[in-house]
Amino acid sequence: MFSLSDLKQTKVYQEALEEGREEGREEGREEGRQEGELAAKLASIPHLLALGLNFEQIAQALELEIEQVRQATQGE
Repeated sequence: MFSLSDLKQTKVYQEALEEGREEGREEGREEGRQEGELAAKLASIPHLLALGLNFEQIAQALELEIEQVRQATQGE
């Protein structure tokens, strides 16, 4: 019977551990990209309002919900 220490020494365990770590890193990178994309969209809202676009037009152009646009303008 393998002990936990013995199991951790196996190639299968090491490969599974590395695969899990890589998946976690990739998920973290993707989440960071999505957060950055959203932040850029939200930062552009005041500029688009200054150009005369309304909430609906901004939401459509930035692929956001109208409520997201409204909330972003309330934080100013």
